[in-house]
Amino acid sequence: MVIKEEILYSVGAVTRRYGPSEIIFNDGDVPNYYYQIVTGHVKLNNYNDEGKEIIQTLLEDGQSIGESLLFMDKPYPMNAVTFTPCTIIRLPKLVFLDLMKLYPDICLNMNKILSQRLYFKIIMAQNLSSQNPAAKLKVLMDYLKSFQKEQTPYSFKIPLTRQQMASLTGLCVETAIRTIKTMERNRIVKIENRKILY
Repeated sequence: MVIKEEILYSVGAVTRRYGPSEIIFNDGDVPNYYYQIVTGHVKLNNYNDEGKEIIQTLLEDGQSIGESLLFMDKPYPMNAVTFTPCTIIRLPKLVFLDLMKLYPDICLNMNKILSQRLYFKIIMAQNLSSQNPAAKLKVLMDYLKSFQKEQTPYSFKIPLTRQQMASLTGLCVETAIRTIKTMERNRIVKIENRKILY
């Protein structure tokens, strides 16, 4: 969890419930709120010129949404869309910025999260230049698994669909599916009940 819910509520945050596929904010909107997921999953996305969805990142319980844009006067360069039912806490931007000043530990934690997200963006940007689909998927899996204590082979269940993995790596879903099957034959992953173990 980025900021304890009690602290957010104590300074006036409110909770909002969203259904699947609801928009939290759109590309081009002005960032006016800090958002933190209580329960559910959210994707940050945009679309290329051909209308293909590009998923920037996937977020879940306890994570914040688009918080980096609160520190500058720029519009959102992406959409935030729920893909499961969600409960989300919302706090006005100015109150959020005051919290950063009042609580150095929250500010330090926010810097850590922003650094992790920047690291992910750098890794994925480097990865997009690769022509090898297996290498692209392996970099994504390595990154996701890097936050787990258990690092033995097949100990981590990839929490993404094949479509999400394709969107995150710039592959078409058919290529992702074929490549994952090849990775299974090469014993890089194991597939059990359609779940990918890495």
